[in-house]
Amino acid sequence: MAGTSPVARRLVLLRHAKAEPGGVLDDHVRTLALEGRRQAALVGASLREAGLVPDVVLCSSSVRTRQTWDVARNALGADAGHVEVSDELYTAGARELLELVRSVDPEARTVLLVGHEPTVSQAAALLAGPGSDETAQLRVRTGVPTASYSVLETDVAWSALEPDGARLLRLVTAD
Repeated sequence: MAGTSPVARRLVLLRHAKAEPGGVLDDHVRTLALEGRRQAALVGASLREAGLVPDVVLCSSSVRTRQTWDVARNALGADAGHVEVSDELYTAGARELLELVRSVDPEARTVLLVGHEPTVSQAAALLAGPGSDETAQLRVRTGVPTASYSVLETDVAWSALEPDGARLLRLVTAD
């Protein structure tokens, strides 16, 4: 990847794939729709093609985020490193998400976070600093569709990551 330094760390912020409509079910237990399963498989293939095999996965504890990761992982066709399912990610705002990222193993080079809107887009906007792709920045400021992911890169340790401390390289959608 052009502009990638040998010590660069990549953070991939993935919004879960399309879920079944809410209603009588508790939001936390909503499952993926058939379209969501298709989207998640496309995400996994896209991550593989981009060389974004995660060393660490932080996944919200909701059913739809866990299903998104399961389907994407199968399509990725590679072993991800440590997977942590987090209740905190279900309700986290952008700054709480940043705190979770700061606690990641310092040896991890690629971290994938599977979460929810509006937190995923707000976190991408919060972290995007100098050198970010302007089109991607505009898109994350208005929210992102299901099964889309933002790729950010930073040269600092996870524990030192600050707002505006990464470059937003691109936003990828499943369609």
